[in-house]
Amino acid sequence: MTTSSTNGHQKPKNLVVIQLSGGNDYLNTLVPYQDGLYYDFRPNMGLDSESVIPLDEKIAFNSHMGPFKRLFDQEKMAVLMGIGYPEPNRSHFRSMDIWHTAEPFTSSAVGWLGKANSLLDPEGKNPVTTVNFGRGLPRALASPGVSVASVGALESYGLYTGLAGARNRDAMLDTVSRIYQPMDESGIPSRRILETGRGALDGADLLREAPSTYDSDVEYPEDNPIAQSLKGIAQVMSAELGTRIYYAAHGSFDTHTNELVNHALLWDQVSTAVSCFWDDVQQQGKGEETVVWMFSEFGRRIADNGAGTDHGSGGVAFVMGDSVNSGLYGEYPKLAMSDQLDGDVHFNTDFRQVYATLLEDVLGVESETVLKQKFSKLELITN
Repeated sequence: MTTSSTNGHQKPKNLVVIQLSGGNDYLNTLVPYQDGLYYDFRPNMGLDSESVIPLDEKIAFNSHMGPFKRLFDQEKMAVLMGIGYPEPNRSHFRSMDIWHTAEPFTSSAVGWLGKANSLLDPEGKNPVTTVNFGRGLPRALASPGVSVASVGALESYGLYTGLAGARNRDAMLDTVSRIYQPMDESGIPSRRILETGRGALDGADLLREAPSTYDSDVEYPEDNPIAQSLKGIAQVMSAELGTRIYYAAHGSFDTHTNELVNHALLWDQVSTAVSCFWDDVQQQGKGEETVVWMFSEFGRRIADNGAGTDHGSGGVAFVMGDSVNSGLYGEYPKLAMSDQLDGDVHFNTDFRQVYATLLEDVLGVESETVLKQKFSKLELITN
């Protein structure tokens, strides 16, 4: 069941998801630069006053996040402090599965955005309702019967679609159909997976044309992988293909060693990419209809390990867009021993509250259908 996401002639909003893979360091991203405990626990990894960009009298961005500060000052960014889930898990794989499926207590192969896709396009008419930029398919996008296009570079995507003549293309489709023939228990090929595979090919036909309709003077750095992914997203947006969900990932943010160097490089890449992308979105006149959601599977430990930081729990996330109610959400990091969770920052905002907000106020679908229970929304989006 879907709810209306339009008001008059207002266009439906689209959701751009950026996954920071590996566990981004909350405290060196959003730095409690006036808290002496931060420096006590991080004698090696603590960022001094020259390495931060203050947001207020308590909190600062990492100095490699200048474009984020500009978006924050322009009131286009919400910063979610202490985001997480009950009974946190410090395994990359399990924690990311929890974020992807919105199932903290059980295992599931069905992703929250895959479910959203099936509500947005219940008959599967548009094979590019969801587009992923990157290798493989994130579990967040997986759902039975849902076709998702997974793209490396648009210019080289859809290699089979350039075959000359319908007969050659049909022959290739037949070959691909044979590849997509896992057997069910009775030995009969799975029609659902076969149709999903063919749907991906249909999506290739649409997506390979996107660069030809794209016109922008924004220069994305070619040596920046996440910038190139976001350029691809901007290209698909410009083609007006009815895509509602875009997904890209960057990392690894698993900074156990050499963190000061590696974390700075990662945020240079992400900040530059987001800055280019948002300039592009504005040029296309899509700032009001585009919402960016950026998350990581967990934060890092409060105390450093001498060379970096280890897996933690509570983290930081971001929501960006012209329709976003900007500001700081949640509680400032509490670092006193009595406030810690086994050496970690406690979470205070359940990420499923954000999902409920994005599902209803951005994608226009019933959140309870996707999340299996009702979560209170945050006042993040102006419709």
